[in-house]
Amino acid sequence: MTSTDIDTIGRSQAATTDRIGQATAVEQARAVAEVAAAVRVAQEVPRNLQNARQQMLDSCGMQFLAERAFFRYNRGGSAVTGETVHLARELARCFGNLQYGLAELRRDDVHGQSEMQAFAWDVQNNTRASTTFIVPHKRDKTGGAVDLTDLRDIYENNANMGARRLREQIFAILPKWFTEEAKERCRLTLRDGGGKPLAVRIDELIGAMRKLGIADQQLVDRVGRRADQWTPEDVASLGVVWRSISNGEVTREDEFPQARVTGAEITGPPPAPAVQAPAAASAPAGDAVAPPTPPVVADGPKASNRQVAALRGLMSDLGWESEEQQLAELAERTGRTLTAAGDLLQSEAEAITAALELAAPPAPAGAR
Repeated sequence: MTSTDIDTIGRSQAATTDRIGQATAVEQARAVAEVAAAVRVAQEVPRNLQNARQQMLDSCGMQFLAERAFFRYNRGGSAVTGETVHLARELARCFGNLQYGLAELRRDDVHGQSEMQAFAWDVQNNTRASTTFIVPHKRDKTGGAVDLTDLRDIYENNANMGARRLREQIFAILPKWFTEEAKERCRLTLRDGGGKPLAVRIDELIGAMRKLGIADQQLVDRVGRRADQWTPEDVASLGVVWRSISNGEVTREDEFPQARVTGAEITGPPPAPAVQAPAAASAPAGDAVAPPTPPVVADGPKASNRQVAALRGLMSDLGWESEEQQLAELAERTGRTLTAAGDLLQSEAEAITAALELAAPPAPAGAR
């Protein structure tokens, strides 16, 4: 093959590479025209801030959106909170003349990663925020990160990681006063709860979780506080988890993983000594710290979550701080085996509470 032949082949390949097909040319022209039209329409029909604000207030006043507006979870012993992408998208819709999106620019299966871009563009003011990032095809688990090979797992992982970046780009474009007023409106809607008191919503949520096989203590561990200390945001966050499990989007084990069983737990620890309640500081000498519970009939309705929470708080004040100590004392007073404090009957909870209140130290005179 001569040098002339090589030059001819090179010129032919270059011409083929530079050639643009008719469909590609039409698509390029359409994309340019679409952008130009969006800018022209935004300039000719600018947003009405009063209408945008009213739409935002109306949307954030809906219970359905308010329950999905915030997230909260524990990480490293501290709570991580923030606004969800659902709120960001709704605010972008209400604000108007704002485009946003998420695109996968390149997928590299060899190195197990995807290159993605999230953007938000205020067409009227021509302000744009975007970020390009790499998403590894991995998922964090307790034992360490695991590689993802299933196409659906990769897609869902990319969508989850991209949603977080998209949320930040939208909030970077929206005015600060607009987002802050929206968050405050959502919080007011959560506190109202559709007219239901917070205690009623907590009881309903715990009951719904029990039907899914989730114990009360698992909910307490996830939130990090007793049920009687939960906030409207906590209830809303757990409500999202309940819907996700009910719809089959996640499994119960994913949201509430079981604790690992050690070899000592399998063989069984040595028998523990009987738990004795510590003497109250203000109780007179010779008096019983906690009188025995009067016998009750082991039949009837279950104790409410508020009764159980109040009883556990009272026991903690008297010195039974751990759940094991409380269950042991409750089992001794009821004469039956209890797997959780929520197994108490209403009559049992009332009788035990009345007996323990006799041992509680009196309140200081100035506190009355």
